Amino acid sequence: MARADKQAAVAEIADEFSAASGAVLTEYRGLTVKELKDLRRSLGENADYAVVKNTLAKIAAKQVGIEGFDDLLTGPTAIAFIKGDVVEAAKGLRDFAKANPNLVIKGGVLEGKSLDAAEIAKLADLESRDVLLSKLAGAFTATLSQALYAFNALPSKAAQLAAALEAKAAEDPTILAGGAAPAVAAEEAPAEEAAEAAAETEAPADEAAEEAPAAETAEAASDEGDTAEA
Repeated sequence: MARADKQAAVAEIADEFSAASGAVLTEYRGLTVKELKDLRRSLGENADYAVVKNTLAKIAAKQVGIEGFDDLLTGPTAIAFIKGDVVEAAKGLRDFAKANPNLVIKGGVLEGKSLDAAEIAKLADLESRDVLLSKLAGAFTATLSQALYAFNALPSKAAQLAAALEAKAAEDPTILAGGAAPAVAAEEAPAEEAAEAAAETEAPADEAAEEAPAAETAEAASDEGDTAEA
């Protein structure tokens, strides 16, 4: 390959690395052309799957600041440059590898961090972005529905409370007065009792006053009798 062609190829791979949110390195030894096409089709918009030369990929990786790829760039290598959902791309590669053992996932990089094959497998086990968004939307909708239900229930709750208060007030008018009437009655009761006690105290005095003249008359009559005898 001419020097200019090598430079162009390196620049193209470097651009792929820069534009992608992640990349997965695979060995495709033994895969047919048809199987490679099927793999690209299964990845869809989530990744661009390209066969690369190891030496050129090493240079491109260094240019964009990716490290840890040298040991992975051995044998026939193809890289899945992830442009869409990282989890979906990892799932697509994993599922294809299960059906086609000739595809070997060697490792990759995600947002500048190197990943080994086991970490790529763990990434594939995660829930996809669409699933997470669907769950989040469902949770948000449920929370919003609960809030709307509570909000709509406020007027009816207030009406029920007002009706209950009105019914209670019909039975006991002092409810609306805050219990003031019983307090007044309690204050008036001692006054009435005091008036009754005073009346009872005055009664004997009056009776004594009435009896006093009668006693004096009797004594006068007795004195007159004694005088007559004398």
